Amino acid sequence: MALLADPDAPTEIAQRMARTLPARLADKSGQGRRFDVEVVSEPFTSGTEDPPTLMRRIMDRGSAENWDIVVALTDLPLHSHGRRLVVNLSHKHGLALLSLPSLGGLRLQTRARRAVEEAVLGLTGPQTTGAEVPPGPIGEKETDDLRYVVSGPRGYLRVLVGMVRANRPWRLVPGLSKALAAALATGAVATVNSTVWSLAETLSVPRLVIATVGSVALMVGWLIIDAELWHRSAESSPEARQRARLYNASTVVTVGIGVLVCYVGLMVINWVWALFILNDQAFASVTRTPLHAEEYVTLSWFVASVATVGGALGSGLESDDAIRAAAYSKREQERRHTLQDDHGDQSSK
Repeated sequence: MALLADPDAPTEIAQRMARTLPARLADKSGQGRRFDVEVVSEPFTSGTEDPPTLMRRIMDRGSAENWDIVVALTDLPLHSHGRRLVVNLSHKHGLALLSLPSLGGLRLQTRARRAVEEAVLGLTGPQTTGAEVPPGPIGEKETDDLRYVVSGPRGYLRVLVGMVRANRPWRLVPGLSKALAAALATGAVATVNSTVWSLAETLSVPRLVIATVGSVALMVGWLIIDAELWHRSAESSPEARQRARLYNASTVVTVGIGVLVCYVGLMVINWVWALFILNDQAFASVTRTPLHAEEYVTLSWFVASVATVGGALGSGLESDDAIRAAAYSKREQERRHTLQDDHGDQSSK
């Protein structure tokens, strides 16, 4: 059998899974069967998100390689009649298509392994026609063609969390090196500015929270606009609009998490800088307030908001590729370009 995986996270999950999958399948099948698992990484979803089209691609790929069973893993959110698809099984052809985001963002490796095990055991066992839902993470059965879906607000949230998890928001932080440099420079200057001291002392906690939300929102909005991360669907169908909403929601959450990580880092650095540089007498002469722990926290909090705005301006110097890595739609475009380049190289030979 083969695990056909999209590049990046699905391939990593498939490779880790393949280490233990043969033994687990042999043990669970209970029929003395032997399973050989091959991992193939390629962008089989490039250019389409239509499950029937993807199933035909998987079937053609399996026929070309003479694989008995093919389980395809993708980090794209897939839809079936307006509902979010978890797995699509073809018992006749020995195929399964698994959408990883539908498994959620927690314990993804374990859930993916269990879903693949259930799919393989279902494909190798007798075909069922009942309406019962199998145990484990697969989901709700839609029809007798063994297509499983998640529905409702909880299902939407699960898919969204899974998409954000696949996007790996922490990768955005090193991609914003120039923006962080601009923010650190802004924070270093602001920390020793007496006007900033006075402003920080007059701000209440609600106002500091508003400043945080405003600066983070400004940074997120600027990154999305500047790197052209907003997904606009060329189709007008309800499913296309639903996909666009999911893409955009996952992009906003992903970029937001990355910016919040940067914000917290700036706040800590500003606090350490303030501890090192500030003079109690100079601070008290300007603010009429002794320099205690609360003043250090308030000042570093406010300066982090000011520095984040400075970082937003510095983000315009970043490579769009580093920022686009956090967006589903842009990563899919990269896969299309890769596939086109591969086809071009093959045709030139």
